[in-house]
Amino acid sequence: MEKTFQPADIETRWYDTWEAAGYFAPQGGERAYSIMIPPPNVTGSLHMGHGFQEAIMDALIRYHRMRGFNTLWQVGTDHAGIATQMVVERQLEAQGITRHDLGRDKFVEKVWEWKEESGGTITRQLRRLGSSLDWSRERFTMDPGLSAAVQEVFVRLYQEGLIYRGKRLVNWDPALHTAISDLEVVSQEEQGHLWHFNYPLAGGEGHLTVATTRPETMLGDTAVAVHPEDDRYAHLIGRSLELPLTGREIPVIADEHVDREFGTGCVKITPAHDFNDYDIGKRHGLPMINLFDDNAALSDAAPEAYRGLDRFEARQRVVADLDALGLLEKVEDHTLMVPRGDRSDVVIEPYLTDQWYVDARELAKPAIAAVENGAIEFVPKQWENTYFAWMRDIQDWCISRQLWWGHRIPAWYDEEGQVYVGNSEEAVRQAHNIDASVTLRQDEDVLDTWFSSALWTFSTLGWPEDTEELATFHPSSVLVTGFDIIFFWVARMIMMTLHFRKEVPFHTVYVHGLVRDAEGQKMSKSKGNVLDPIDLIDGIELEPLVEKRTGGMMQPKLAQRVEKATRKQFPEGIAAYGTDALRFTYYSLASTGRDIRFDVGRIEGFRNFCNKIWNAARYVHMNCDGEDCGVAGDEPLELSLADRWIVARMQQTAADVARAFDQYRFDHASQALYEFIWNEYCDWYLELSKPVLWDDDASAGAKRGTRRTLVTVLEAWLRLLHPLMPFITEEIWQSVAPLAGKRGDTIMLQPYPEPEKHAQDEQATRDIEWLKSVIVGIRTIRSEMNIPPGKEIPVLLTSTSGDDKKRLEQNSQYLKKLTKLADVRWLADRNDAPAAATALAGELEILVPMAGLIDKDAEIGRLNKEIGKLENDVSRIEGKLGNPGFVDRAPADVVNKERDKLAAQQQALETLREKLQRIQTM
Repeated sequence: MEKTFQPADIETRWYDTWEAAGYFAPQGGERAYSIMIPPPNVTGSLHMGHGFQEAIMDALIRYHRMRGFNTLWQVGTDHAGIATQMVVERQLEAQGITRHDLGRDKFVEKVWEWKEESGGTITRQLRRLGSSLDWSRERFTMDPGLSAAVQEVFVRLYQEGLIYRGKRLVNWDPALHTAISDLEVVSQEEQGHLWHFNYPLAGGEGHLTVATTRPETMLGDTAVAVHPEDDRYAHLIGRSLELPLTGREIPVIADEHVDREFGTGCVKITPAHDFNDYDIGKRHGLPMINLFDDNAALSDAAPEAYRGLDRFEARQRVVADLDALGLLEKVEDHTLMVPRGDRSDVVIEPYLTDQWYVDARELAKPAIAAVENGAIEFVPKQWENTYFAWMRDIQDWCISRQLWWGHRIPAWYDEEGQVYVGNSEEAVRQAHNIDASVTLRQDEDVLDTWFSSALWTFSTLGWPEDTEELATFHPSSVLVTGFDIIFFWVARMIMMTLHFRKEVPFHTVYVHGLVRDAEGQKMSKSKGNVLDPIDLIDGIELEPLVEKRTGGMMQPKLAQRVEKATRKQFPEGIAAYGTDALRFTYYSLASTGRDIRFDVGRIEGFRNFCNKIWNAARYVHMNCDGEDCGVAGDEPLELSLADRWIVARMQQTAADVARAFDQYRFDHASQALYEFIWNEYCDWYLELSKPVLWDDDASAGAKRGTRRTLVTVLEAWLRLLHPLMPFITEEIWQSVAPLAGKRGDTIMLQPYPEPEKHAQDEQATRDIEWLKSVIVGIRTIRSEMNIPPGKEIPVLLTSTSGDDKKRLEQNSQYLKKLTKLADVRWLADRNDAPAAATALAGELEILVPMAGLIDKDAEIGRLNKEIGKLENDVSRIEGKLGNPGFVDRAPADVVNKERDKLAAQQQALETLREKLQRIQTM
């Protein structure tokens, strides 16, 4: 083995080997286990949330593959309608042309060209994470098979009356000229105004005052609503108001939706441009005036003076005109939530337009029952409540988008506007006996990306054909997903799969939290706290990192702020930590359902863990290569107490890890492995092996037994760790496996360690714990008394337990070698003890006589000097924290750091004073 662990030298080499050998494909087995990857956008690149999610899925897949399951991790990407179309349109803009210049067919060809040339970034990054996906089965939501499935589902739902076309309110993006889903709308707090206008009562008997944040929409008002129990306005219900600037009259209506406490308690109702108003308009049969066009400019439905104006220009004009009429009561500053398109950043307009819809209420009924009866289980379970709340109040699903890239809706219109739905124009003509002379025009819209994603679990396996893969791997075993798409994807998969397959799409939904920064802030480019998983794996120097984080920012001040934050956080750039360290960090943070605070300090700690593993393997090789390791079984061997103990601990760890996997507690699995490998195997067992291996008087059988334990336990825990750290375990296993008598080409197809109850050795565990406590006690005395590690010391013992004497006789070899003891003696009478430093190990008292070991006066002088320095530090920090100017003005995190520093210094001061007192009384 190389002297140091260099992840860059092994990761790509091993991944290429695994993929070329076909190890990621199903390997057969009586039980099937499958996961369908949430298809990332073909335009995308890996972010920290992706990395976390893929790490969880890969651990599950590798774990079940090693347990002998016939395992499939289905890979694929999503065509990402809006995102992909925007990427290609920007490229065309750079050439001075638009998609309309090309025409639909040529533009779609361009998108396919881009997909083939540049759409593989995220799949390359998935490989870097070690994701053992079956690349031989890679799918794309626009490939022929999945497109056929999408068409088939649309046609069947239409024939069953579950898809219809209707005019309803949608989220309209005026920049992209398409309806978008709620998930693609980001509502953010912004500063605006609340305008109060007076609407005169018809007949000139007074007025009602309404408040609005969008004055331009008043041109489309068709009523003013008040609460039916609001005594202030009860006498006006049913009366008419003059709608200023329009020449129209509108009624005063009563509706319980009105909040009497907001504004004046009178609400202007614009049914065509507000979702709440739309519902009120439907309840009261109000006219719906479509005030805007596709660009969010005022349409011909507006009064002539305002037609063609941009909505924000119209706002200024309407306010000015109402003010001129004396109808502007007042204007207040107001904080409001503004909906913006997540891709265009344009304010979204509620817009009344013709769209295609799915009758979601009918499909939701069996989907609700599937979770109620336990056919699908959410982990953590509380997410079921979120699912039920949405499903029991589900609205019909708008599935059409005004784009060119995507699954075009399989509907055709004749010249009279009659619609025909079928798998093709030829099928439509045949089914409806439409002559070739009749012109048919296909619907221009495409389907919402979530429509094809809803079919993902079964369309990827060959549906609508009854394939062997469907029979074997469907329903899938678990879906790993974030909570933010429970509504948009998880629920729709459940509805569609139950409807078309009459079975659930998966048995378990594992819901994980968001990956945030170390302070719990959401990662965003504007905050300068975004981490790229590949940068953490490979490392990146400071200047390229700054350029990466600020590149493309249009606001200089924002770019400066992000650059400053980056230079402060990573003054030397980001070090290369390797994939295994990143993955293990994810697992350590994966407590069920909670958001993850990602601290780079943790990944540094787990890089050290990789180094610890590497060095442990080197130690084993140095002591076992070319030696008889006893795996052939043809020579006698003796197992020491330490050998028996580490085997027992290995078995207990295997049981703990298996339980953690079963409960989706990846944090518990990683903790159990870390504690066993670092603390028990590396820190204790390797040390306990030295008195046997390095003792010339030890028998051949004893040496053989320890070597065998070294290699077999190492080989076993490499397999135990492999699903979490695939690369380092494979690299080490290749050289350790022959020593342990194991055969095979790869660790990933080796059997996963199963806990064996008969291997539990409680007596060995108790005895080693006793030994560890004695060793720690002696080492603590050495440290506290400043006794050099290499200096041999005498130890006196006293105890009321007979077991202690027995254990000492059995383990004196370990004690003397590992703690550098000159001799060990029992004290007949505690009162006869000389001046000594002491420690307790259960009922055993350990005494180290100080005579000849330390210069008492010199040690007292040294301690007084350290105490004086600490007292000055404590006084300085107390003075700073006692200064209101510092506490009130400094950032909270700076003040908290000073308080933490003070507590640490006070604790250190107390420890030194206790040590000084002990030495003075000797």
